[in-house]
This record gives sequence, structure tokens and C-alpha cells, in this order.
Amino acid sequence: MRKMSYPYQITSFEAYQEAYQKSIEDPAAFWESVAEHFVWKQRWTSKDQVLNWNFTDPNIEWFKGAKLNITENCLDRHLAERGNQPAIIWEPNSPDEPHRIITYKKLHEKVCSFAQVLKNNGVHKGDRVCIYMGMIPELAIAVLACARIGAIHSVVFGGFSAQSIADRLEDAKAEFIITCDGAFRGAKDIPLKAVIDEALIGNKIVKRVIVCTRTHTPVSMIKGRDVWWEDEMKQVEERGNLFIEAESMDAEDPLFILYTSGSTGKPKGVVHSTAGYMIYTTYTFVNVFQYQPNQIHFCTADIGWITGHSYIVYGPLSAGATSLLFEGVPTFPDAGRFWDIVDKYKVNILYTAPTAIRSLMGFGLGPLQGKDLSSLKVLGTVGEPINEEAWHWYDEHVGKKKCPIVDTWWQTETGGCLISNMAGITPAKPSWATLPMPGVQLLLVDEKGEEIKAAADETISGNLCIKAPWPSILRTTYGDHERCRTNYFATYPGLYFTGDGALRDKDGNYRITGRVDDVLNVSGHRIGTAEVENAINMHAGVVESAVVGFPHEVKGQGIYAYVIYQGSQAQDSHGSGDLVRKDILQTVTRIIGAIAKPDKIQFVSGLPKTRSGKIMRRILRKIAEGETENLGDTSTLLDPGVVDEIKRGRR
Repeated sequence: MRKMSYPYQITSFEAYQEAYQKSIEDPAAFWESVAEHFVWKQRWTSKDQVLNWNFTDPNIEWFKGAKLNITENCLDRHLAERGNQPAIIWEPNSPDEPHRIITYKKLHEKVCSFAQVLKNNGVHKGDRVCIYMGMIPELAIAVLACARIGAIHSVVFGGFSAQSIADRLEDAKAEFIITCDGAFRGAKDIPLKAVIDEALIGNKIVKRVIVCTRTHTPVSMIKGRDVWWEDEMKQVEERGNLFIEAESMDAEDPLFILYTSGSTGKPKGVVHSTAGYMIYTTYTFVNVFQYQPNQIHFCTADIGWITGHSYIVYGPLSAGATSLLFEGVPTFPDAGRFWDIVDKYKVNILYTAPTAIRSLMGFGLGPLQGKDLSSLKVLGTVGEPINEEAWHWYDEHVGKKKCPIVDTWWQTETGGCLISNMAGITPAKPSWATLPMPGVQLLLVDEKGEEIKAAADETISGNLCIKAPWPSILRTTYGDHERCRTNYFATYPGLYFTGDGALRDKDGNYRITGRVDDVLNVSGHRIGTAEVENAINMHAGVVESAVVGFPHEVKGQGIYAYVIYQGSQAQDSHGSGDLVRKDILQTVTRIIGAIAKPDKIQFVSGLPKTRSGKIMRRILRKIAEGETENLGDTSTLLDPGVVDEIKRGRR
């Protein structure tokens, strides 16, 4: 049995079973007992306030009426015991640049100072603040400063385009932006401020843009709108008294909006509340990774995604952990960068994506040579199911068969891990996410929503749903509650539908088999097919397009686009169509960002449509996957002959 470092830490398989049972029988009592170990400005007054919910509207409330501020839990409560402990270790993009270590005391000071900067610039409780920055400590400071004063932050990944930012600004009605002059990522310099300037053309809402210096790229600063981070901080810090009282927030007040792709072209703003999100991310961080005090936790994600929110910033800091923040990419300046970082800082927990692992596998074992990885205690994966080959490579060559691998499944909408083994506590099974976390009531249903029952020793498959809320479930989609209802709660009434299919074995372990809707999982990031199609269709010469996923050996899923081009004039002077393909890729990059670029573009004269005009994506998906024989019934197609042409032209 492992030593318990937190009152709610699970230390044995039997303790897991007991906790899970309690969490299902009486969720309110279970989470109330966990919540006792956090700092509250005002507690809930009765058990009846701990949980009220229905999945019809939907309406979900945890700890209603209680008051708190998440930054008091992430910072203030640690100052007495952990003030001089590193809260954040920052490793820059280039290994030749000095790293930074920020203690809890220093982080608290910086967050308070920047919270005052926000106030000085007119930011109030409830205002939406868009954050578009590289992976520097100031990004975490900005996030926490917003939470300190009750502003709602909406972080946008630094790879998104100006159009994507403009769409998000409009949807959130954000009046404030925090950005950098630029960002470093591998060998690239990304002109963040220039992208923001483009996104703001025609914008009448944004009042202030705060710009942090990173790359010293020349930028345009608009008088009355744009101010420098450093100048604003200097004004505050010169006055001394760097303490800012944390705003009192209701448990159900929004903490942040994070945009995610859906099956329609418009991204949706997932809203997470304050108390439930804090409790669940901290609980899962401590238990999944079996975190012990003073360990170094290295999550390689970007704070622009939910993984960075939950397991770089809020979960680790609330638990009083040391969180390692990395600006760069795993292959710069060479493919040994992750292993250099583990060696340099004696990292204990490494949490990364299967895409990164598969990419690094391609470089062989050379980059691992001479790197001391003996400090590692736990390995983790996130973003997509990990294939067995990558799991075993990670286990053998990185963990030396001494480190449990936690294979975590969750979503932007879930806030924290829902299915995962707990390191060294519950059994692992290669390529399976395994068992649900306490409080997570899973079931598999068929297309009609009927629960699929398993006979003894039988593995079953179905659509993955959840019967009841856990604390960090999304509360709404910003400005459009009906979209939240139809997306997650209407497909199978009374259930939360994850959008994923899954297997469940005789021992209750789950394996995610992939999306069952029109959303792709590319390198662990969800991208809506409709969003990519809309971007492709913006190209002047494109008549129509259809996008599907196909297996990709590094990304997990790649993007395959079938494109009808004007007058079939897709061929260039060499007859290859490559110039037009490049133009289309440039269009997608401009409208969404490079992350959504198709891996393959096939020009076609028509798409397989039914007589009612519906595109038969099932057929396109099979052809993209290399299946050209068993395409199913094509008799309902308006023009069955188009299928043969598409098969012949497959790339």
C-alpha cells in the first residue's frame, strides 16, 4: 500500500473499489468529503446544496451558494508551508536560453500584480478576456490573474489563425486581449501580435490589448488600445503592496470558456464553473498520477488546450505541486529534447500524447542514449487512445519497465480525466483506458439508446454515455445553452453522450474506439469536419468538398479531403494539381490554422450523394482507409458511377 499524502488519495485497489462504490451510492456525500479539504470563503449550508441536477435542460449545480476563489486554493493556502517551493519551472524553446524557476511566493506576487494591471485597464468580474500567448510563465500568470478578479478567461491556442480568433472574440463578446509580440515554437517564430491585429480588423468590441514581450519582433501598437505588459507591471510594482484580495465567486460562477470544434462549422465555447472544476481536477491529478509532495510533474501539453488548463495550471497548483512548463516542441533542436528535460530537472511524472510518442519512436533509440531517466516514477498519455506498439515502446525504453503508464481518457467538456488506471494502484492494460474514476457512471448504449448488457466473459461495444454528473462536467456552451443540450444531452435523453464509441471487457475496463460523429481526433485535438470543409470551400476555385478521417501512423487520424474544383481545372502545367493543393492548404491555414490542414487532397468530379443530396461519408471514409471493395449498398446514390472514379483517383 502506498503512503497517503492527501486525505482523499487512494492507496490500494481495494480503496479504489470502496471509493467508487461510495461515489455512486451517494455522490453528494462523497464529493462533500473531498471538498472539505479546500479553502472556502463561505461553505454550503446543507448537503442538499452539494448537488442538484437534471440532464433535460440540462441544469447542473455543485455546492450551490458556496463562495470561493480558485486562486486562494492554487496559491494563498500554500504560502506558509510551500512559499519557497517551485510552483512553475519554465524550460524555454531553446536549451541555450536560461530557464526560470518561480516559487509559490513569487507566483502569488506576480498574479496579484497582474490582477491589478487588469483592474487598471478596466477589467471587471464577469468580463471575458481572450488570451493568445506562447508557452511562457506569463500565460499561467494571466490565467490566474483573471481568475483572481473573477474575469472569465478564454485561452486560444497560439497556432490558430486570425479568422479563428475573430470568431471566438465575437462569440465570447470579449473586450480584452492578452498576447505577446511573438512566440517561439521549435525553429519557428510566430507573430502573435500581428495575428491579433488582423483578427481585430472591423472589431468594435475590444477595448484593450496587453502585449507581453517575448521575441522582440517589431509590432504595431495602437494608441489608446495597445499597452505593454512590462510597462503596466512596472507601474503596479513600483507602488509596492502587491497583494490583491481574491474576488468572492459563487461555486457555479464561470471560470473559463474554452472553444472546441463541433460537428458544425462554428466552434463552441465550453463553459466550466469554479468549484466543481477545481475539486475534480485536483482530485484526479492527485489520484491518477499518485502525486507525492515535491515531485516534478511535466505535462507537455499547451495551455491553449484543456489538458494544459487542468494538468499544468489548476490541478497541480491546487495540489501544491511543482509543474514544469515547456515552451518548445519534442524534436527541437533534436529528438532528444524531452529526455534532456527529464534528465535536467529530474522529472518524476511525464504526461504526453501518443502522437508525440509515435513521432519520437521514428527517431529510434539514439536520442535516448546517455539520458538519465531514472527519476521517472509515472508515465501518462492523453488526447487519443495509444496503440499497443507505442505503449510498449514507452514502457520499455522510457519507463525501463519500472513506471506505471496511466492511459487517460477525457474531453474538453469533461474538465478532467474520466477513465484511467491510477499509477501503481489499479491495473493497467495496454491501449485500454481501463476503469472509470470515482463519481463517473459509465454505460454503453446501442443506436436506439438501449443499454447493452454483457454476458459473463464477454467484451461488448457501443456508444459511450454517462448516467450522472461529476463535478467538472461542462455547464453550458457560451451564449447558446440549446447547443449544449442538443450536442451532449439530446441524442440519448437522460444521458450525457460523449460522442465516442468504446469496448468494455469482462473486468469492466474500457477502450475508446473513436468518434462516432463528424469530428476527427488529429494528434489528440478535435477538429470538426464541417469546419475544415467550410474553410476549403472559401477557396475561390472550390465548388464543394467533403472531409473524412483516415488512419495516420503518427497523428492517429489524418484529414482526407475530397474536392470538386471549378470546371475540373485543378491540374497545373505539370498535370499534378499540386499548386492548387498548396493554395487550398494555405486557405485552410489562414481561416483555421495549420493544425487543420488536410494530409491528402483528392480532386473529384462529384461526390457520392443520395437522391436527397446527402453525402455518403461512410463510402468516402472507407475509400480513404484503403477499403475499395466492401463499400456497402450504393444503389441509393444519385450517380453510383462517381464511386468508381473516386476509387481510381485515391491518393
